[in-house]
Amino acid sequence: MTFRRTVVPAWQLAAPALFVMAWGGNHFTPLLHMYESLGHYSVLMADLFLGFYVVGLVPGLLLAGALSDRYGRKPLTLAGVILGILASILLGLGFSSGIMLSTGRLLAGLSVGVAMAVGTAWLKELSGPPYDNQAGHTAGARRPALTLTIGFGLGAGVAGSLAQWGPVPTLSPYVVHIVLSLLVLPRLLRAPETVPRYRAHRPFWQDLAVPLAGHRRFVRVIAPSAPWVFGAAGIAYAILPTLVEDQLGSLNLAYATLLTVVTLGTGALVQPQVARINRVTGGRALSVGMSVMLVGVGLSVVTALVLSPVLAFLTAVVLGAAYGVSVVAGLVEIQKISTSADLAGITGVYYSLTYIGFLLPVAFAGLSEVAGYPALLAGLFVVCALCLALVAYGMRRSVTE
Repeated sequence: MTFRRTVVPAWQLAAPALFVMAWGGNHFTPLLHMYESLGHYSVLMADLFLGFYVVGLVPGLLLAGALSDRYGRKPLTLAGVILGILASILLGLGFSSGIMLSTGRLLAGLSVGVAMAVGTAWLKELSGPPYDNQAGHTAGARRPALTLTIGFGLGAGVAGSLAQWGPVPTLSPYVVHIVLSLLVLPRLLRAPETVPRYRAHRPFWQDLAVPLAGHRRFVRVIAPSAPWVFGAAGIAYAILPTLVEDQLGSLNLAYATLLTVVTLGTGALVQPQVARINRVTGGRALSVGMSVMLVGVGLSVVTALVLSPVLAFLTAVVLGAAYGVSVVAGLVEIQKISTSADLAGITGVYYSLTYIGFLLPVAFAGLSEVAGYPALLAGLFVVCALCLALVAYGMRRSVTE
């Protein structure tokens, strides 16, 4: 009897690394209430931990792409996984130290920045010839987006469950991530490199220039929609649980975890449908995502008025759908205007813009002394409507030009 060796597709060798980096970026989010109640951190300080994550994320996004163009995708991805492990070590040991928690969140942001800029470009390249001759034309956008979304969702779900019902709630969520990260390293080392070793002939800082950021379609269509990708997530699992926490008693942590998983789970379910949405709408999936986002923000205004956990749950579903459609549609737009030489760089710029939306909880926490959440969300609804109009107009202009 002979046994045929199963050949693992190249993209599946690299994808687990993206998965664990996303896991490490989001497992902290549903634990915010734990840090407020057990660690006695203020709401503003807990939200600042999210802000430190973005502080690390943005340079990770902007620098990692250029570095991977010069030194290859695999070394940068390996560095990202190691940064994620270091982040979890600091977070697990630093419950009573705001400095350690802030540093851990910053390193987690750097790790996710690598996953998004480098990992997304790498999986896109591994989803086409010569590494994959069977993938559809949207696989290069769908596979990394889905991998990241599942990592974000499962990381939050497992961490929140362990913190609510598991042993050593301040440590066990991070131990799980460290173990998973160590397990994916052997598979990562087997993944093929897609970028030939770059022979530097100019200063590194010149590699940081991303001319595509001035492309008309990027400016008119992609940029106005980008902040709403993680704006949807920030509203769903950072703002909505805060609105209804008085109705939940001791289940605050479990409910925040539920909203996180529901938001990202819905996003994962709708992402494979983006290609179909583009076919039906003539390439306007991004406008569809923004329209759903507008509905979600409108529902969040109502939630802030009636303070219903059930309505907050339904709002998270809508916001999750908006997130799922918008992130894949945005990556499809990015890949339309880019080549392999500038894909990682422009992807980093795109994801940097998306994470502006993740600062919404911090901004709202700071502004809550000036205006209530219903008024703040109503103002956000107006801004979202304006951005939807800009995206729709930009798409119309791109078609006619």
